[in-house]
Amino acid sequence: MQLLTGAVAQNRGFSFEPPTQRIYYANHTSHLDTLIIWGLIPRSQRKHVRPVAAKDYWWASWWRRFLAERVFHAIPVVRHRESFHEDPLHDLETALAQGESLILFPEGTRGTGQNIQPFKSGLYHLAVKHPAIVLVPVYIDNLNRVLPKGELIPVPVFCTVSFGSGFTLKEGETKADFTARAQSRLQALAAP
Repeated sequence: MQLLTGAVAQNRGFSFEPPTQRIYYANHTSHLDTLIIWGLIPRSQRKHVRPVAAKDYWWASWWRRFLAERVFHAIPVVRHRESFHEDPLHDLETALAQGESLILFPEGTRGTGQNIQPFKSGLYHLAVKHPAIVLVPVYIDNLNRVLPKGELIPVPVFCTVSFGSGFTLKEGETKADFTARAQSRLQALAAP
């Protein structure tokens, strides 16, 4: 994947050492986003990192489901509840409780790459239930040009992946304040 994209990792206040449980959250513009982040995580830590994937998309056909479950060990997230009692974060919380780290896209869907879309509330709810887990913003630049939404054939283009400094939920922090802070930390990585 790094050969195709020429991906360059930039650690902007972040280090993979020492290993710890994390939620990597990123802007989402391409199906390759997960692969590029996952590939940049050190191999020794990668086996404990599980990407989160939209159940309505990745579990909609046998081959997508195969990739999600067998290749990436992804965790399905329900984007459109069928009932009020369905907890879309249940499987994510179970993985965190078992010591796994996650790769999450809080925008909820792929965008055009021009702007970061407003975050859904899932990241906040996970941070409330697991306040010791470190949240790491990851800004992916230019990957939307390698495999844009709606395209099947990737085009070689250079891109950068910036890992920002980790943080945790502040005591008493509201959902609105946390979400604004998490999004601004990601947005700050977009600047050169």
